[in-house]
Amino acid sequence: MNFKTIVFVLFSALAIAACNKGDDSVPTSSTLTTTLNVVNTTTDTLNYYLNGSRVNTTSSLYPFGYTGYLAVKYDDQDYQFKRLGSADVLFNLSLTLDTNKVYSLFVAGRAAEQTFTTLDTLTADTSGRARIRFVNASPDAGNLDVLIGDTVNFKVRAYKSASVFLPVGAGIKHVRVFQSGSATAISDTTRTLVAGRVYTLFAKGKLAGIGGAKFGTGLMVNK
Repeated sequence: MNFKTIVFVLFSALAIAACNKGDDSVPTSSTLTTTLNVVNTTTDTLNYYLNGSRVNTTSSLYPFGYTGYLAVKYDDQDYQFKRLGSADVLFNLSLTLDTNKVYSLFVAGRAAEQTFTTLDTLTADTSGRARIRFVNASPDAGNLDVLIGDTVNFKVRAYKSASVFLPVGAGIKHVRVFQSGSATAISDTTRTLVAGRVYTLFAKGKLAGIGGAKFGTGLMVNK
């Protein structure tokens, strides 16, 4: 075998190896998925779409409701949100989601800038308690403090922020929300928490809102 033949064989082997390596990579059209829960903190009834196909196929997303965790394509994807009964796109939203993760997307208004995601770690308490976190999805309320019962206290939670999940005793709980630094509650209600469940308490609406758009809280069962 002469020198030219040896060089040709070596280059052929390298080309085959490169092709094989390329075949092992994950294409952009991969069927790998992740998990997404969409929370509607607005007064609109919404549907959302991925590449033109509706994702929440079993029910529309009603005000202050949530879809539950649905499997969606991972990586960079373009979502479209529409109001129920309208063919017009309310807003487009590009999301980059990792595989094998659990996310919630909060929709707090009619523009992509009024949305945000949280990465959800859903570990239930095994000591006869519930677990709960607080998410501030109110665009105009500022930083918020939250007192749940007499033991769970979330401090200075900014708009679009989420706390960690904390253990809390089961049963009927007095829930109060304050603007940070104020002793006057802007929301005062009770919630019933069940042992072993994982919850998200979220602020919604606006202090300047009226009717359904008025400031308040919602409670979501994550698990």
